[in-house]
Amino acid sequence: MAAKLRKGDKVIVLAGKDKGKQGTIASVDPKAGKAVVDGINMAIRHQRQTQNSQGGRMPKAMPVDLSNLAIVDANGKATRVGFRMEGDKKVRFAKTTGDVIDA
Repeated sequence: MAAKLRKGDKVIVLAGKDKGKQGTIASVDPKAGKAVVDGINMAIRHQRQTQNSQGGRMPKAMPVDLSNLAIVDANGKATRVGFRMEGDKKVRFAKTTGDVIDA
């Protein structure tokens, strides 16, 4: 199945403790159906001290289910993603505005 959400997309959270917050996708795990979004679903993880970094309690973004994310259109609203052929290329577009989503 084609990927509707990709790394670098600006998304809004639809459900959960961070509902309504926006962020950028840092990574996607399509097999698990989850994505890591910068600044969303933060948890405290204990980090051992190394030569390069100080140890302690570090905030870390945890994965969010893809069903709880929606891409943000040009108006700043949540929208669904569709696919269409433009020439010989398959492109993603926002269902609300019809604009092509930059990949």
